[in-house]
Amino acid sequence: MTRTYDDIINLPHHVSTTRPHMTTIDRAAQFSPFAALTGYDAAIKETARLTDERVKLDEYMKDALSDRLQIIADRIKEYSEIAITYFQPDAKKNCGTYVTAISTAKKIDKYERVVVMTDGTAIPIDEIISIDGQIFEFIEMR
Repeated sequence: MTRTYDDIINLPHHVSTTRPHMTTIDRAAQFSPFAALTGYDAAIKETARLTDERVKLDEYMKDALSDRLQIIADRIKEYSEIAITYFQPDAKKNCGTYVTAISTAKKIDKYERVVVMTDGTAIPIDEIISIDGQIFEFIEMR
């Protein structure tokens, strides 16, 4: 009685004379999983990236920030270190992140509505939510 493959079971393994031998790693790569949905991982990571909602300031807070900006403008030559927290809009989402810049103010451009820091950071005045620093402690003590 003959079984299936009896005619080839004891033949030597075929080695091609025209093609080079494939390494085990290259052979395994043929069977590795592939990305069936191109860009899906990037879309999931973008969705999972955390952002903050923009805080809407009331008139009292806007006036307080305006007063602090005026104090900075009046004493800009003193080079006092300040910390400005502002909203930085996200390029891909409707939200953004809050960033705190700690430096000294170089100038306040009321026409462009930016505070330029000595390290080159330009902060939009309309995005500022808080300004802190020792300069305000001295003013409040008076």
